[in-house]
Amino acid sequence: MPADESIQSADTADRPSTVPWPPIVLVAVISAAIALNYLAPISWPGLDDTPARTIGRGVGIIGIILLVWAILTLRRHDTTVLPDVAATHLVTSGPYWRFRNPIYLADTMILLGAAELTKNVWLVAAAAVFAALITWLAILPEERHLERRFGQAYLDYKKKSRRWI
Repeated sequence: MPADESIQSADTADRPSTVPWPPIVLVAVISAAIALNYLAPISWPGLDDTPARTIGRGVGIIGIILLVWAILTLRRHDTTVLPDVAATHLVTSGPYWRFRNPIYLADTMILLGAAELTKNVWLVAAAAVFAALITWLAILPEERHLERRFGQAYLDYKKKSRRWI
């Protein structure tokens, strides 16, 4: 596994985005799912049995664990968790060893776990919309940012890790 790369100063002009899209999109899709559940409720499909509940809730719990692990890993490497702030370190350890975007993956898993917990089918749709919008609004700009800041080290890391799963 390659060593984590570092850049000492983060130029504010070189940042992935000027808008913190991930929390905005997350709140928007959750709000939309809640509203749609009241305005156009859809019955929960399939069986409502213990194995299904266990799997659905397990996805959400794993998402929470992944989220905490990813944030702690970024903090341990003294780099930002904010999506609109320039990275100071290329983190390739912890969950970043396997996934380039474990926080967004965790958010999506948490949405799916919440869907099972609340039986709100619209949260499943919200998870899909969140993943699509985050790829376009956050992940692609972050990838361009990291490639500019870390060059070949980022390109090498990109070959060994996956964007989502």
